[in-house]
Amino acid sequence: MSARAASFTALLLAALPVAAASSSADSRYQVVPDWPALPEAHVLGQCTGVGVDSQGHVFVFHRSGREWSTPFPTNPIASPTVSRIDGRNGKLLASWGADQFIMPYGLTVDHEDNVWLTDVGRHQVFKFSRDGKLLLTLGERGKPGADQTHFNLPTDVAVLPDGSLYVSDGSRNTRVVKFTAAGRYDFEWGGKGAAPGEFNLPHGLALDDRGRVIVCDRTNARLQLFDLKGRFLAEWKGRHIGRPYGVAVGTNGHVFVADGANLPGAPAGSSRGVELDAGGNLLAAIGASSSRDARPKLAHDIAAAKDGTIFIADTGGKRVAKYRPRNAASP
Repeated sequence: MSARAASFTALLLAALPVAAASSSADSRYQVVPDWPALPEAHVLGQCTGVGVDSQGHVFVFHRSGREWSTPFPTNPIASPTVSRIDGRNGKLLASWGADQFIMPYGLTVDHEDNVWLTDVGRHQVFKFSRDGKLLLTLGERGKPGADQTHFNLPTDVAVLPDGSLYVSDGSRNTRVVKFTAAGRYDFEWGGKGAAPGEFNLPHGLALDDRGRVIVCDRTNARLQLFDLKGRFLAEWKGRHIGRPYGVAVGTNGHVFVADGANLPGAPAGSSRGVELDAGGNLLAAIGASSSRDARPKLAHDIAAAKDGTIFIADTGGKRVAKYRPRNAASP
């Protein structure tokens, strides 16, 4: 597709209602029923972060029965808040994180299968091994700030192959901060606003194989793309993207977005996942069908497995949902 044609397609989709843009592209994925198959006593509650490791195991960060409320509680959640689930059959493989987190938020699995978590209640970022061993902590517990060693409601993490990382610091500081693999401050960019390079709640982060940092600028209802030094490259915005909460990049280079769908005028029940090509053009809507089981109530995060399977952390529905490409073999 030429640049002119791609631009015209984006403008056309931006003018369509959310439901109209999604209905024509919603046949590519189907929800997998009765997934996951968790023990009855294992309560997920509000699921906020999801990621997939190299073995196809799905990690879910969840509030284990705690509801979002401000001011935040001061006591950690007593039950496990991280669940590792078999991506194929949905069985629980492990759980950890009890008595550690105040208000779970973002989850990222890096290239070495380490699990990065953000806790907006503690104003901290954590690196864990896949079995729950704490490896690194950034920020000071319960102490918000805007300097090189503090965060204020950090939301997500994206990790480069060398172990260095970006943090979206998020609800108050409206910046993206780069750290070395050892956790030393490197640089930052952002600031409150709607101009290129400014943010109004940078929420989800992802890196693609083109060396682009993709930021969900949630309240501005757009994705912003930067190079690895934080230089602005492009903005993707429109009704076909909606209100981006979370973002992931598949092995095919496609960009997957968790659309929270709380734009003015958006119809109720229109939260979904969105699949875009590397230029930001709509390829598919995920979970936007009329099936109640398929639709997320509030898609907060999204993850793409190597086999093309998509997982959505549905905060509103208090679940994690699995979507399979329709041409894929079961399960």
